[in-house]
Amino acid sequence: MNAISAASSFVRMEVIFLLIGFSLFVALIFLVIFIWNVRSGQYEDTETPAIRMLFDNEPVNPNPHKDE
Repeated sequence: MNAISAASSFVRMEVIFLLIGFSLFVALIFLVIFIWNVRSGQYEDTETPAIRMLFDNEPVNPNPHKDE
């Protein structure tokens, strides 16, 4: 292996270490945001959102021109 290919290989390894560090940093940010949301009560009510869509709107008149 000559000096140029050895240096090129070293640069590629530096990029891998940089990407691993960056991905760990992003994962840490997501973990902090998740813990913050759990502590603020974001995920406490799991029942209401599933049934809320059933009670949001008032019934619609199926034939609006019939009353005229």
